[in-house]
Amino acid sequence: MNPVEMLANLESRRYFLRRSAIGLGAATATSLFQSGNAHAKSAATTGLPGVPHLPPKAKRIIYLFMAGAPSQMDTFDYKPDMKNKFMTDLRTERDANGELVLQNRVTTMTSHQATFPIAPSPWEFEQCGESGAWVSELLPHTKKIVDDIAIVRSVWTEAINHDPAITYIQTGNQIPGRASLGSWLSYGLGSDNKDLPAFVVMTPSWTGRKTAQALFNRLWGSGYLPSKHNGVLFRKGSDPVLYLSNPAGVDRDTRRQMLDAVAAINHQTYEEVGDPETNAWIAQYEMAFRMQKSVPELTDLSSESASTKALYGPEVDKPGTFAASCLLARRMVERGVRCVQIFHRGWDQHSNLERDLPNQCRDVDQASAGLVMDLKQRGLLEDTLVVWGGEFGRTLYSQGDLTKKGYGRDHHPKCFSIWMAGAGVKPGIVYGETDDYSVNITKNPVHIRDLNATILNQLGIDHEKLIFKYQGLDQRLTGVEEAHVVRDILA
Repeated sequence: MNPVEMLANLESRRYFLRRSAIGLGAATATSLFQSGNAHAKSAATTGLPGVPHLPPKAKRIIYLFMAGAPSQMDTFDYKPDMKNKFMTDLRTERDANGELVLQNRVTTMTSHQATFPIAPSPWEFEQCGESGAWVSELLPHTKKIVDDIAIVRSVWTEAINHDPAITYIQTGNQIPGRASLGSWLSYGLGSDNKDLPAFVVMTPSWTGRKTAQALFNRLWGSGYLPSKHNGVLFRKGSDPVLYLSNPAGVDRDTRRQMLDAVAAINHQTYEEVGDPETNAWIAQYEMAFRMQKSVPELTDLSSESASTKALYGPEVDKPGTFAASCLLARRMVERGVRCVQIFHRGWDQHSNLERDLPNQCRDVDQASAGLVMDLKQRGLLEDTLVVWGGEFGRTLYSQGDLTKKGYGRDHHPKCFSIWMAGAGVKPGIVYGETDDYSVNITKNPVHIRDLNATILNQLGIDHEKLIFKYQGLDQRLTGVEEAHVVRDILA
């Protein structure tokens, strides 16, 4: 047979098999367009059958992510004895068992240093609340909520550089391409509001280090999950979602006619090709159309009282700030958004720690505490999980030359501090311990896989059961290695 005829015949067979295989799917897609796309609207709120697996404590989560890695020994991991060891070379220090304290991998940014001089925190700490938790003077408002939060000082990771570390804690793997936490929640639980996305992301301004690590949209991407589970990025200003507003000369009726025409074309494409992503496009177009009405109402803060705004601090009315983002996050979860993540950059203090870290803390301290207070007074903290933390910790030793008022800290993956609040988390506790140098964990280690397993657990999800088959594997947020729910911090 002529090779061209063979190819044409083969393609015809493929086309026949493809059309046969998608018959049921095409019938499903057809229903998507009935009754003015009403089915598409309801589908946007639906999660997986059988999920949640457990009685959920949380209906939603607000994740305050401090991108760049806050210094644990300057915020929550108080090490008073280090003041007497200023300038001592950490590489010569030994623990109570005679073992060298510093045995872990270090980055190439400090591996060349002749010494690793100990740089104790220059800031004072105070025991706060009934729990007596030690908190830095840099976080005066967080001090007021210590009896509402659980401080975990023993989180650790293997990643030592920012991008793989943030990718790891957000997606469960240092290699890009996996689904993010919010996407997993959208996939498993759906949304409680058909007019807003299940997963929203904000990236507010910062006032510390002028340059900061880039944030890639794969950190809130859906990876191998359907693209409708991507996080939706909200920007500052009057037009927070890109391409949502109609251009000049296009009214809502015209937009509706256009969407109907595009939907008909996509319907035909689905019948011919059978790509499930086509249905995701249809669903996202419809969501965007509904968001043209829901987003302006969501972002209008004029209805918020002066007393409520005061909780979040003086920058709450300035679009794009962390304070404004926190207030928006509260309004989002009130309206049924499943997951809100706020990525605050600028925490990478390799130098100028004494100048930049106070600015970073000032950016987030009052708004973070105000968010917890606001949720609590509205009865929302009972079923809203709040998480605050970064991707790893910082070194006790100085990066670069050490002076009394000038130094920085390098990356340290072996221990860092986070806090959690609400939704069945024990309030007013401190969990985990590190050694006198904040270098090694000495009690109750919590791997980032354990942290993610605990987050899922509070939302009613068994991390071993929420899976998506891809490339022959049962993909999970917590991966294939062992992960445990940290039950000691749960009420």
